[in-house]
Amino acid sequence: MKNIFLFIRQYFNFLSFLLLQILCIVMLTKVSKTHETFFGSTVFEVTGYFNSRYANLQQYFNLKEANQKLAEENTRLRNALGSNFISPDTSLINFTDSSFVDTLGRKRKFIYLPAKVIGNSYTLQNNYLMLERGAEQGIKKGMAVIGPSGIVGVVVDMSANISKVMSLLHRNSKVSAMLKKDNTTGSIEWDGADPSLLVLRNISKSAKVVKGDTVLTSAYSANFPSHLMIGRVASITADPATNYYTLKIKTATNFFTIQSVDVIYNTRYNEQIELENRNQQQ
Repeated sequence: MKNIFLFIRQYFNFLSFLLLQILCIVMLTKVSKTHETFFGSTVFEVTGYFNSRYANLQQYFNLKEANQKLAEENTRLRNALGSNFISPDTSLINFTDSSFVDTLGRKRKFIYLPAKVIGNSYTLQNNYLMLERGAEQGIKKGMAVIGPSGIVGVVVDMSANISKVMSLLHRNSKVSAMLKKDNTTGSIEWDGADPSLLVLRNISKSAKVVKGDTVLTSAYSANFPSHLMIGRVASITADPATNYYTLKIKTATNFFTIQSVDVIYNTRYNEQIELENRNQQQ
């Protein structure tokens, strides 16, 4: 309180002048329509400016909630895709399946589970993401992870509530991919150089590939559903010693800013992996 009185005492003349100025402006606008219109428009302009800035600031702080709602809506829409279901083979025998079934009697093959990214690296040779969703929330090893714009990686470990994802930006990461326009398949890897560029190998030179072509996941992956976005062709290199191209792919996923993902559960993953491993042992 003492400081307030000292402040008023120190700046008494200025504060008195300011108060009298405000009083004069108020009285002037009361008796003059011209001045009332002028000062009224000025006040509206000033208050409008500050209201606009306040609205922008409020909108910025609401972005987190808006992004969360969008992520939940994306998950809901992805789970509703018809490509998540497969038609049962009824030619031999009917059997009971505990998987989800849609109104057409098709079995659900893929289930999308939303998760928040709580850790992410992209400057190392072997990069990982950490998700705030673990075994108690349905996460298992081998599950694919997809972001808002494209695929992200594969779950390699988890605890009760946290899971670890091998990013596409990992030297051991390999994903079966294809060119969208003609389904020519190859293998997506990372050479450890640029976090925004992947490498697509084993694309036959008979393929008519050009810069800008879209690259998607193929149907040969046990982890990822087919036709998920990976990126676009950025450059093409012909290997003179083989009949294949090596393509640089601009990633659809921005690994620098990713905050939310969906983890994809393939209900037939274990069955496919078990059969593949059995065939390799023969």
